[in-house]
Amino acid sequence: MTKPQIIKTETGEDMIVLTRRDYDALLARSGDEAAEDRMATRIIDETQAMIDRGEDVALPLEVWVEIEEGESPIKAIRKHRGLTQAELAALAGCAQPTIAQIETGEREGKAVLLLKIARALGVPMEILIDED
Repeated sequence: MTKPQIIKTETGEDMIVLTRRDYDALLARSGDEAAEDRMATRIIDETQAMIDRGEDVALPLEVWVEIEEGESPIKAIRKHRGLTQAELAALAGCAQPTIAQIETGEREGKAVLLLKIARALGVPMEILIDED
């Protein structure tokens, strides 16, 4: 959170000025779904910009451990991002059962769909591909 600006009104009341990002984060924490959507979109856009610039996208060690222990990369990253299968499906433009089937290995995702999922998760597509 950036440092908020405090302004005193003529009546002595404090007004707090926040960035839109911080304001949305506060609303999202209070359960405002529209603010949660704006935050998710912002995270995705910022992460995609990092990928486009060739920067590494860091994921917490716990996520990598889950993946190394056999968890689906999509599921591990989705859970880390706080997304449900339905939310990820909506962001990727597919159906929730498709996400479930890809996560469980019942179905392989086509390259176009994996690219959309990767973008929705804010990671390079290579992370989602099992090379074994």
